Amino acid sequence: MNPNKKIVVNDLMQKRYVYFLTEPAGKKFHPDFKPELSPKQMLEMGVFGGKYMTDCKKEFPTEWFKKAKLNSTFHDPDLNYFGVNASQPLSVWRNKGWIYPEDPRGWFQWYCRYYMGRRINGEDERQIKRWKAIKRHVAQIRKNCRKGDLSCRAKQRQAVLHWAYDSRKI
Repeated sequence: MNPNKKIVVNDLMQKRYVYFLTEPAGKKFHPDFKPELSPKQMLEMGVFGGKYMTDCKKEFPTEWFKKAKLNSTFHDPDLNYFGVNASQPLSVWRNKGWIYPEDPRGWFQWYCRYYMGRRINGEDERQIKRWKAIKRHVAQIRKNCRKGDLSCRAKQRQAVLHWAYDSRKI
């Protein structure tokens, strides 16, 4: 997608939400934000039980969904890379104040839009701070698992995968 392109969102959670892409897709990230996986890679690996983005495909590149593991009917942990449920209900995220109104699906929606080139002063920094905080889980996997033992701490590995850390490398 081209920078300065206007995006209009109409899906189950947002109607007539408008944002602009101001940066090239996949480039010019904040210097503290270095995700190991793109949204496309995450969707192909299996995240969020396959349910997360099934009604908003029109907003993102079609190639993101060609090999994505999705289930438009229900959350299916078997579709997750590690085959376990590592998600909390959206209601928990709302109650904790983690949901930004412009991204009602949460962090991954923010990341997808950020990846595509949307920037929001203040909110980008808040989400990047949250992303950096997940490193504590990466450290726990490193401390408690042999390198390459993907069966060790599967739920925690799936959770860090949801935050664009490639837990297969740990």
